[in-house]
Amino acid sequence: MYKYFKRFFDILIAIFALICLSWVFIICMIILLCTGEHYIFYCQKRIGKNGKPFKIIKFATMLLNSPNMAGGTITRRNDPRVLPFGKFLRMTKINEFPQLFNVIKGDMSIVGPRPLVEASFNSYPQSKREAIYSINPGVTGVGSIVFRDEEKYLSQTDDPFKFYNEMILPFKGDLELWYLKNMSLSTDIKVIFLTFWAICFPTIKIHRKILKNLPPKPDWV
Repeated sequence: MYKYFKRFFDILIAIFALICLSWVFIICMIILLCTGEHYIFYCQKRIGKNGKPFKIIKFATMLLNSPNMAGGTITRRNDPRVLPFGKFLRMTKINEFPQLFNVIKGDMSIVGPRPLVEASFNSYPQSKREAIYSINPGVTGVGSIVFRDEEKYLSQTDDPFKFYNEMILPFKGDLELWYLKNMSLSTDIKVIFLTFWAICFPTIKIHRKILKNLPPKPDWV
């Protein structure tokens, strides 16, 4: 029953959010049309439920050719590929708002494991891939909260690709498995609250007080 209620909850929240945030969409669309490379949305192939690829929708924050430039899919702090207005969108997470359309379409849920690019998805062991992505990926999730400022960690290493694949990604996987085991309406409400908290108060971390028995954090977190 929960999975049907979760889908109803997803659609209800997505439609309500789109109505309430319509003015934000209009402002962002006008600014993006008038600045940068004059395109509004960025669509990227991600891996969803049962390993099925889909196109995730975001507001454009980087140069269109950025995946083929130095840095690839890894974005570090003060990355020169990030557009001026894109910095604000990424900092506030407004760039993620268009994913509400992915929710309505059925590619994503409001809360769930974050969808990965294919290379990162394939870095997981098969057992972990099958478990985590047995459900729809989410606009937000436990991994999004813990790694609210992922760019900070990637900027503190000389090899961000290695650090992401060997340090960040495995811990994210453990967090996503925790969500899978503790998935409930109550957990989803807590994750949504913590998402807003992480955006408004990024230096005050309370997720371990609210989400019990999370995987032990590594020393570098």
